[in-house]
Formats: sequence, C-alpha cells, structure tokens
Amino acid sequence: MDTGPETGTGTSEQTTSQSARPGYKQLLRTADAWTFLLPGFAARQPFAMLTIGIVLLVQHTTGSYGSAGVVSAATGVSMALFAPQSGKLADRFGQGAVLLPGVLVHTAAIAALISLALAHAPLWALLAAAVPAGASVPQVGPMVRSRWAVKLNGSPLMSTAAAFESVTDEFTFVVGPVLATALCTSVHPAAGLVAEAALTLVGGLLFAAQRRTAPVPSRLAGGGTRHASALTVPGVRVLAIVFLGIGSVFGGMQVSLTAFTQAIGEPGINGLLYGTFAAGNMCAGVVCGAIAWKVTPQRRLLVAYPLLTLACSTLWAVHAVPLLGALGLLVGLCIAPSLITGYTLVESLVPAAARTEAFTWLTGAVALGQAAAATVSGQLADRFGASAGFLVPLGGTALALATLLTLRRRLSTTRQDG
Repeated sequence: MDTGPETGTGTSEQTTSQSARPGYKQLLRTADAWTFLLPGFAARQPFAMLTIGIVLLVQHTTGSYGSAGVVSAATGVSMALFAPQSGKLADRFGQGAVLLPGVLVHTAAIAALISLALAHAPLWALLAAAVPAGASVPQVGPMVRSRWAVKLNGSPLMSTAAAFESVTDEFTFVVGPVLATALCTSVHPAAGLVAEAALTLVGGLLFAAQRRTAPVPSRLAGGGTRHASALTVPGVRVLAIVFLGIGSVFGGMQVSLTAFTQAIGEPGINGLLYGTFAAGNMCAGVVCGAIAWKVTPQRRLLVAYPLLTLACSTLWAVHAVPLLGALGLLVGLCIAPSLITGYTLVESLVPAAARTEAFTWLTGAVALGQAAAATVSGQLADRFGASAGFLVPLGGTALALATLLTLRRRLSTTRQDG
C-alpha cells in the first residue's frame, strides 16, 4: 500500500480528492502541492533550453548543423541512458539524495562545454563534456509526477495531474526555447547555456529542500523487499517506444526550424516558430486536463497518435513561414493527448516503488528520440537543405505508431507489482 509521508492526513486528502469533480481547481487545492510545484517549475525550465542552447552555440563556433546535432545528440543519449538509473536511485534512496550531487555535476559539465566550444575545441572534446552534461540532467518532471501520485494515491484527479504536468512541461517549451534563442542571438552565443546552468542549480537545490512531500524511499518503506525494474512491465516498454516517436518530433523540429530560419535569413524568428509549436502542445494539454474523460486512456492514445503522425506528414513540403507556423501549431496540438495518456497509464501500470523510474524511462525515451532526431535532421539539413530535416518527425512517429498498433494489447491497466 503506497502512503505519503503525511500518513495522518493522507486518508482525508484522498477522500476529498475522490469526492471532487476532477479539475484544475480541485487539483491545486491539494495540501502542500505548491511547495513542490513552484521550485519544480524553476528546476525543469532548463530542460527546454539545453538542446537548443547547445545547437546554437556549437553551430556558431563550428559553422556546422551536423556537428551541433551530434553534440546535442550526445547530451540526449546520455540523459536517456542515465535518467532511468537516476529514477531508480530516487525511488530507493530519496529524491534529494540524487538531486544534490546531480545539479552540481550538471553545472560543472555545462561550464566545461561552454569553455571548450568558445575555445574551438575539436568535436571529440565537445562530446566528452556533453556526455556528463546529459547524464546529470535533473529528472525533476518525473519526481514531481511521483509526488502527485503520493498525494493523490489513486484519486480521479490523477489524470488531471498528468495533464497539468504535461501543460507545465509544454509551457517550459514555450518559454525555454524563446529565452535561450533570445539570449544566444542578442547577448552572447553562450548566454542560453549559462542561464540553463544557473536555473538548474538554483531550482534543483530549492526543489530538493522540499522533503516533506517527497515519496518515502523504498529502502525505508519496503523493509528490504527487492522490487523489479519498471521496464519489466510490458506496457512501459510499449509506451517508451511511443515516447521515442514523440521525442523525434521535438528534436526534428528544433534543428529543422533552426536551419530553416537561418536559410531564409531570419534566425530571430526561430524561437517564435518553436514557441508556437510548443504553445499548441500546451493549449491541447489544458483542454485534455479540463475534460472528465469517459474514454479509456488506451483508446485516447490510439486516436491521438495517428493524428500526430498525420500532422507531421506535410512539414517537409512547406516553405512559407506563416504556413509552417500553422502546421507547427497543429503538430503541437496533437502531441499533448499522447503525452498525457502515456503518463496517466503509468500510475495504473506500475507499482509505487518503481514509479519514478517508470516516469524517467518515458522522459528518457523522449530525450533519446530527440537526440537521434537532432542528429539525423542536422545531417539532412547540411546535405539536402533545411526542409529535408522535417522528414524525421514523420519517420519517427510512423514507426512508433506501427509498434503501438501491433502491441496495443500490452497496455493493460492490470498493475504488476513485480
């Protein structure tokens, strides 16, 4: 039985939540929610700034989108590989024990990457700094979702919480790329990464200090019981592939929009175009969270993902800025339902002792898909022009959709406790 740290109030909170109609007002009235939401928002903001900051800095110092994509991809791959391990350690030893050293390592690695890039160091040196920078990205989003799971504990508000967190994530993707692009183009090419490192350090330390709302570490709550990895749940593996496809959209759009705006001589509108794409995602997330759904999350996913693939299918053929912005908005509108339903399914698929790890597998899958897409899009943009990079989101979502349709029965909500 999963209980929060405040065992004396958990029952009354759960009863209140279950009796209330699911909605943002009821969700935000959850006791102590704001104590982790505010620092969590600050700490996750850098995630949206990291890739675009690396792309803009490395492209400026090397003149190559391919090199910029490779360095950003190394960051994403290392994050994807280490994020689940970070989640597993957070489940076992506590979130603060993982965050404190993580933010310090991340800040130092970003400082090294900036110094090497400005010194025109060779590509291998940039990659050597990019790996620890990605591996140490604090997994604040999954940690916040785990805290919601503890506070709500099976309440109907869990779907609303998943939507709220997706909206929060997408709001960071509205603000982050615009902020990073503005800093890099108007202040200094490294200014975006400097701001990213500062926000990671300050926000991460403040979030780690909120211990009262953190899940009880499994080594203290489980009496030494050994728990299976979240990846042993078949549904989590299917969702990871689905999220890889979503990551391909993020990575492909970032690099391709950067190359497109450079090609037309308007680099300053890159952040605006990407922000429009992310705004669509955020708006769709707000709507999804406000609806009291009667359709199961599995069915919603099977409707939303084909629409996402269809929306990505014409990006490569568009050459007008207004039309590209409109299509980017449409793609964003189609992403949020898939993200929200995926995160909602985790709460019913995975036992409490492995939930943070499960969320980080999905977050890591997005990062891995984003990294691979950034690499391929950069190579395509260098060789065939900016528009060729937009083929990557289409290919990534199409492959993930085929997997989802084939393995959809594995998204059973029968919880497996390992």
